[in-house]
Amino acid sequence: MRNRELNGSSVILILLAVLILGKAEIYIVTLEGEPVISYRGGVSGFEATAVDSDSDEKIDVTSELVISYAHHLEKRHDMLLDMLFDQGTYKKIYSYRHLINGFAVHLSPEQAEILGRAPGVKSVERDWKVRKLTTHTPQFLGLPTGVWPTGGGFDRAGEDIVIGFVDSGIYPHHPSFATHHSDPYGPVPKYRGKCEIDPNTKRDFCNGKIVGAQHFAEAAKAAGAFNPDIDFDSPLDGDGHGSHTAAIAAGNNGIPVRMHGFEFGRASGMAPRARIAVYKALYRIFGGFVADVVAAIDQAVHDGVDILNLSVGPNSPPAATKTTYLNPFDATLLSAVKAGVFVVQAAGNGGPFAKTLLSYSPWIATVAAAVDDRRYKNHLTLGNGKILAGICLSPATHANRTFTLVAANDVLLDSSAAKYSPSDCQRPEVLNKNLVQGNILLCGYSFNFVVGTASIKRVSETAKSLGAAGFVLAVENASPGTKFDPVPVGIPGILVTDVSKSTELIDYYNVSTPRDWTGRVKSFKAVGSIGEGLRPILHKSAPQVALFSARGPNIKDYSFQDADLLKPDILAPGSLIWAAWAPNGTDEPNYVGEGFAMISGTSMAAPHIAGIAALMKQKNPHWSPSAIKSALMTTSTTIDRAERPLQAQQYSGSETMSLVPATPFDYGSGHVNPRAALDPGLIFDAGYEDYLGFLCTTPGVDAHEISNYTNSPCNYTLGHPSNLNTPSIAISHLVGTQTVTRTVTNVAEEETYVITARMAPAIAIETNPPAMTLRPGASRKFSVALTVRSVTGTYSFGEVLLKGSRGHKVRIPVVAMGYDR
Repeated sequence: MRNRELNGSSVILILLAVLILGKAEIYIVTLEGEPVISYRGGVSGFEATAVDSDSDEKIDVTSELVISYAHHLEKRHDMLLDMLFDQGTYKKIYSYRHLINGFAVHLSPEQAEILGRAPGVKSVERDWKVRKLTTHTPQFLGLPTGVWPTGGGFDRAGEDIVIGFVDSGIYPHHPSFATHHSDPYGPVPKYRGKCEIDPNTKRDFCNGKIVGAQHFAEAAKAAGAFNPDIDFDSPLDGDGHGSHTAAIAAGNNGIPVRMHGFEFGRASGMAPRARIAVYKALYRIFGGFVADVVAAIDQAVHDGVDILNLSVGPNSPPAATKTTYLNPFDATLLSAVKAGVFVVQAAGNGGPFAKTLLSYSPWIATVAAAVDDRRYKNHLTLGNGKILAGICLSPATHANRTFTLVAANDVLLDSSAAKYSPSDCQRPEVLNKNLVQGNILLCGYSFNFVVGTASIKRVSETAKSLGAAGFVLAVENASPGTKFDPVPVGIPGILVTDVSKSTELIDYYNVSTPRDWTGRVKSFKAVGSIGEGLRPILHKSAPQVALFSARGPNIKDYSFQDADLLKPDILAPGSLIWAAWAPNGTDEPNYVGEGFAMISGTSMAAPHIAGIAALMKQKNPHWSPSAIKSALMTTSTTIDRAERPLQAQQYSGSETMSLVPATPFDYGSGHVNPRAALDPGLIFDAGYEDYLGFLCTTPGVDAHEISNYTNSPCNYTLGHPSNLNTPSIAISHLVGTQTVTRTVTNVAEEETYVITARMAPAIAIETNPPAMTLRPGASRKFSVALTVRSVTGTYSFGEVLLKGSRGHKVRIPVVAMGYDR
C-alpha cells in the first residue's frame, strides 16, 4: 500500500514538472568568469588556461589544468541552477566551458526572468533557429594542374588537415569517403574527437578519412522538434546536405558520378586527402537550434579541428541582441578563431536583394555563391518547326522520329481524378496507360513543385511506368525567385522554364488537338521530339554571381544600419554542384534514394573555401586564420573567363533574370583563385585583440555587452571600425576626408611594392607612401585617404592595388558612401 502512495506522489511531481516545462523554452545563458580559452588565472586552486591570441598554439584540452578548470565551470553552472530552482522544474541541456562560459537550459519564461536577475549572470537569451544555406569545380578552379602538385599531388592534397563540419551529419559508406582504394590514413595526433557508434549497425562512423563523428540534438529534443525515426539519433545524415558539403571540401578524388545508367563525370573534393570531422547539429525538417550548434562548435574546437565549415546561418538576424556581431553564435566563433581555427560560413540565399547577408562578423570568412562555366541545356522540337529551349539531364527521344503529345488532363481515367492535381503527373494510377504509352506526356509545373510536394523525379517515374516515350513539364507561371535546376532523369524529358515558350507549346497543342462539344479530345495530332541534355555546354561568361546569393551592404545592428565592414568576403562556385548524397536524404525531392545530387546554394560555396583553406594550411601550417583569409581575398579575381568585369544575376523589371555589373557587395573581394592564394606575397593579419578593438570602436555598441560576450574590457580602440586590418575598406558614412590605415606583412622574399588606387569619381582616393620595400617577414603600414567630391546618395566602389617587383599583385576593394555632414 505504502509503495502505491509513493508512486502516486512521484507521478504528481512528474506531472507538475511537465506542466512547468510545458510552456518552457530553451535559453542560452552566459556567466561572469572566463571560459577556458581566455582564463588567465585568479580563481583559487586553478591555474591559467588561456591561449595567447598571437600564437598559433591551440588549447591543450588533455592537460590536467584545462580539465579541472572546465569541470569547475560546469559545477558552478549546476550549483547556480540548483540554488535557484527545484529539481525537475528545469533541464540543463549543455554546459559551455571552452569558448564561452555559460549553459543552455530548458525552463519557463518566469524562471528565465529570475535567472536574469541572479548574481553573476550576464545574459539570458532565448534560443533561436538556424537553417542550411542550401563536380567539375576542381578543374574550373585549376586545382589539378595548379595547386595539387605543390602539395604532392591529389593523393596528398590536404594531408593531415582536419575540417570540421557543423551540418546534418554524414553518410559514412559513400565512395567519396571510402578508404579501401587509398593509401592507409595514419592517426592525426593533434585531433582528439570521438566516433559515436551507430545504434543500428553497432559500428562506429569513422574510417581514417572520417576521424570524428558526433551529434548534438539535446535542444531539438527539449523543444519537441526531434523525430528519431527520420532524424537519426546518431551522426548519420538523414538529409543529404552534410554529406554533400563534406564531399565538396574533402571528398575522395575521381569518384564516378552515376545516375540512371549515365555518368556525369567524376567528383572530387577541393582537398581530397583532408580528414573529415562531423558535428551533426542540423536536422531534416526544422533545421537546428543555436544551443545545439554552439555545443557542436565548442566540441569541434576542443577536439582540435583546423578549419570549421558552417553551411548554416540564422533564419533572420536574431532580435535579442542589439548588434549583429555579438550573440552566442558569433561570440563562440570569435573564440574559435582565437584558438587558431579558420571559420568559413555561407553568406545566405536571400539574394539578389541588398542587405540579405546572414554572416556579419570580421573574424568569419563569408562566402557568396557563383555560377561556374557549365550550363545544361535541352530543347523540344514541335511539329510546326518551332524549337523550345528547356533543361533536364536526359537522353533524347529516338532520332529522326516524332512522337504524339498527350496532356495529362486529357488522359485521365475518370473525371474524379481531377482532385489529385493530375497535371502534376505525380500519380500514374489516375492516368490512362493505353493513351500515354509510346507518346510524350505533357505535364504542368505547379506550386507543388516549388514547395517540394511534387518532384521532377516523380514525373519521370510516372511517365516511365505508363510506357511514355518521354515527358514535358511546362512552367506556365513562375513566382519571382523560383530557381530551376536541371534534374537527371532516366528517360527523355524536358522542363520548359520560360513562360512564353510554355505558352507557345500549349497554343500549338490546342490548335492541333480537335475536341467534341464536351471538350473531350477526338484525336491527338500534336507531335514533337526531345533533344539530348546530358552534356554540359561550357561558357566563357563565368563566373557570375548567382541570383540567390545574399548581397551586402553588411549590417551592424537589427535596425539594418550599414556596417563599416565589407561582406561577403569572397565568391566561390555554388550553383549546380555535383557531390555525394545520402541515399536516405530527403532534403531535395529529386534526389531521394540517390548517391549523388547536383544542388545550388551558398551552402555549396562555403566548403569550396574550406577545402582550399586546407590546402593553404598544409603549405603554411603556422598561418593565422586571418592570414589564410587575407591570402584568399587579395589574390581573388574580379574578371571572368572572357576577361570582362564580373557580372551578377539580378531581376530586371518583369521578374526575368538579367545580368548587371557586379560590385563588392555581390562578390566581396572577388572570385577565389586557389593557385594565387598559395603565394599571396603580402598578408593583412589581424588577431583577437584587433577584433576586440573593432567591436569597441563600432558606434552604438555597448562596452558592457562586449565584456559580456568576450570577458574583455574595452581598453583598446582603433579610432574607427574601418581601421580594422582587413583586406577591404568600407566606410558607410564618409564626411569630408577620412584616412584609414592598413598593415601588410611580407610572406615571400624581399620585394618592392608600388601602391596605386582608383575610385568612382564621387570620391577622391589617395594612398601613402607611393611605394615600399619589405624584407621577408617584415611589416609596413600604409594609409588610404578618402574625400567626398560629390554626394550621390549611393555607394562608390574602387580598389587599392599593391604591385610587387617579383610579380605579386595584392588587391583590396574599397566601398564608401559620401555625406554632407
